[in-house]
Amino acid sequence: MKKKIALVTGGFSGEAVISYRSANTIYNHLDKDRFDVYKIDINPQGWFYEDASGNKTEVDKNDFTVTCDGKKINFDAVFIGMHGTPGEDGKLQGYFDVLGLPYTSCNSATSALTFNKRYTTAVAGMSGINVARSVLFIKGQFDNADEVVQNLKFPVFVKPNNGGSSIGMSKVNNASEELGAAIEKAFKEDDQVLVEEMIQGREFTVGVFRTRGEIIVLPITEVTAHKEFFDFEAKYGGKSTETTPAQMPDEWRLKLEAAARKIYEVFNCRGVVRIDFIYSEEKNMPYMLEINTIPGQSDASVVPQQVRAKGWNLTDFYTRLVEEALAKS
Repeated sequence: MKKKIALVTGGFSGEAVISYRSANTIYNHLDKDRFDVYKIDINPQGWFYEDASGNKTEVDKNDFTVTCDGKKINFDAVFIGMHGTPGEDGKLQGYFDVLGLPYTSCNSATSALTFNKRYTTAVAGMSGINVARSVLFIKGQFDNADEVVQNLKFPVFVKPNNGGSSIGMSKVNNASEELGAAIEKAFKEDDQVLVEEMIQGREFTVGVFRTRGEIIVLPITEVTAHKEFFDFEAKYGGKSTETTPAQMPDEWRLKLEAAARKIYEVFNCRGVVRIDFIYSEEKNMPYMLEINTIPGQSDASVVPQQVRAKGWNLTDFYTRLVEEALAKS
């Protein structure tokens, strides 16, 4: 009998538009011979299942079920294809844990931790993983930016501490002219703002997942922004070049792969995650930027690129993610 899979998408943040793109790819490539797939849209208007005819059915939040043609549908697992809150920050994961429903992403604790960039770098740094120096500002407790000037070397990146897709992010070269405006811009997206030293080097991003007891590192991608840095427009507006597999010395590749495996283990990750790095040629070491626990899955996204570069197809890849989730149930 085929397993019933709820594919959750949407969300309450500006990243919802990216979630719908990811969910379309996931839906199109999930093996329909093995799974009955129900796309569930969670948005500020409600939680709904929409069938092929466009009919919407409200989800019963008491047990996360839907009723179709008088028949109650109980799901065997959840495939989370939602970026931003509440699908990437641990809220939905905690809800599914209470219900005893397995899902394809990291657990609630890891999701909440990695959604907070400052907490992530703090844990990574304590675990011997290279990270950039940073300063955190909290709305209502922020007076001025003197701490940045005193403790960090410019240029710096200013970004919302929670969230993804590089929304609200700025690069600041001059403290007196640009820093205040960049902090104000980031505060419009989040109550916490992270200011982080820029690490000079090449940017790489690495997909990692666990399957059948083995942590697998996918072929590494190099990201080259056509703009000054890799912001939302560079990510989703065609303003960057992604090279998969990346061309680099074998020594670099081995260090990046080792760092990615260590991070996956230290943070107790599940499912597929994407870890962003800067490789410092000066230090000859990779520096972790952040962990994306629900990486983009549109056809042009990095993880699908890496899966294909490995010689796999997305149907087999997504089957492995679902099987791994079911094995944890």
